[in-house]
Amino acid sequence: MLIAVLASIALLSLDQKTRHLESLRTTLSLLTDPVKYLVDMPVSLFRQTADSVQSYTDLKKENEHLREDHLMQQTRLLKLDALEKENIRLRALLENSFKLGEQVMIAELLSIKMAPYEHIVSVNKGTRFGVHPQQAVMDENGVVGQVVRSFPMTSEVMLITDPNHAIPVQVNRNGLLTIAVGSGQINRLVLPFLPNDADIKPGDLLITSGLGGVFPQGYPVAVVDKFTSESDKPFATVTATPKAFLDRSRELMIVWSNSTPIPLDSKKATEQKEVLEDAIE
Repeated sequence: MLIAVLASIALLSLDQKTRHLESLRTTLSLLTDPVKYLVDMPVSLFRQTADSVQSYTDLKKENEHLREDHLMQQTRLLKLDALEKENIRLRALLENSFKLGEQVMIAELLSIKMAPYEHIVSVNKGTRFGVHPQQAVMDENGVVGQVVRSFPMTSEVMLITDPNHAIPVQVNRNGLLTIAVGSGQINRLVLPFLPNDADIKPGDLLITSGLGGVFPQGYPVAVVDKFTSESDKPFATVTATPKAFLDRSRELMIVWSNSTPIPLDSKKATEQKEVLEDAIE
């Protein structure tokens, strides 16, 4: 040990005074550096593994958070899309109501009767708002039906496709008068009282004739899609497709004719105005 100590002191002194030991130190470092790396390797591997595990955990949590946030945003987008479409429908209703010239009230669909061949729906406006039976009901595209029963808060509307419903119409092209009857199918009307030589053809637009006093004149009703002459029968087979979206409309317009206006100073008129303003907003 004494010899080793004396040798160490001698080497330290020699290293301080001369540069002859630099090459020896460099050579020895080639042998000692791998030992240093081997000694430090377990600590480095443990630290890197811990960092990797922590990063993986953080990334997993962030991924879950982003997925949840994406789902929430997607749900909000769906809701906004539905609100946008509803706003478009309401604006279309209001724009068409101003063009019609009659007083109207917007009502929302509440329920649909499921009885076979009975096409009756309920809306959220009733006698409290001035609604009464035999009022015309339509959407932004055409005639939907008429009010058949009215209650304080709701009303029942019979669609034009109900087998018990008939509406006086005329061909817009030439003024030919006839009656369109419900077929029991949501997308079809029949015109059972036209002779085989009637001047009507597929593509003709049918509008309300104003006869009967329920539907004001000029409302779009349907478009003729089939005309078949029956040589062995007195009447031709004629069918038409309703213009209104009977199976898709959520908002409907209840129409008052000009002959029976709503008093402008009544509470009902004020409520109607508030409903229209809310719909615009």
